[in-house]
Amino acid sequence: MNSPLIQLLVLAAIAVFLILRLKNVLGTREGFEKPPLPTPPAQRSGPAFEVIEGGPDLDITDHFDEGTAQARALAEMKRIEPSFNVTDFLAGGRGAYEMIVMGYETGELDEIKSFLSEDIYESFVDGVAAREDQGLTIEANFIGVREMSLENVTLDPDTKEAEMTLRFVAELTQAVRNSEGEIVEGSLTDAKKQKDTWVFSRHMGSDDPNWFLVSTDG
Repeated sequence: MNSPLIQLLVLAAIAVFLILRLKNVLGTREGFEKPPLPTPPAQRSGPAFEVIEGGPDLDITDHFDEGTAQARALAEMKRIEPSFNVTDFLAGGRGAYEMIVMGYETGELDEIKSFLSEDIYESFVDGVAAREDQGLTIEANFIGVREMSLENVTLDPDTKEAEMTLRFVAELTQAVRNSEGEIVEGSLTDAKKQKDTWVFSRHMGSDDPNWFLVSTDG
């Protein structure tokens, strides 16, 4: 047998061997076979989260229970003026409290006049004038607001005038000096606690964004 014939038989035997191995590994297809089904996603463990539409407004319920008169007043204020936010109002109220307290203590009323109703401004003017008539001056340092809470909310349905009652607990040092510069009351080092309940008012929906201090009950 010549050499080319032997080589041809060897190659044929190798080809048959490879075909048998492939059939063992891959299997055979007979007729129409369905494609494999996709693997279902793994099941989540733990509780499922549910999105609830129209839930309570936390900006309101953080301060008053849902359904109370105060909560309804705040909801109506938001309906009239969608940009109104209780959290932002309280942040502004905290800053306004420090400015107004220090403005009165130092007698610099022009700096705080835009935050005061006419009645409050006039009472502040009278108070500062009475100190000056006695030759008294006040040296004060505002340490900070320690507590602040929204105590009450009202809204006049006809005029849309809203009133927000805030309670403050603050600390400051305060010393009263006479005309000779002597401290006759208070201290520059010993902090005192000051408690105030203030009412701020504004007409909701008006072009004027300012809230005015209309009551100062200590």
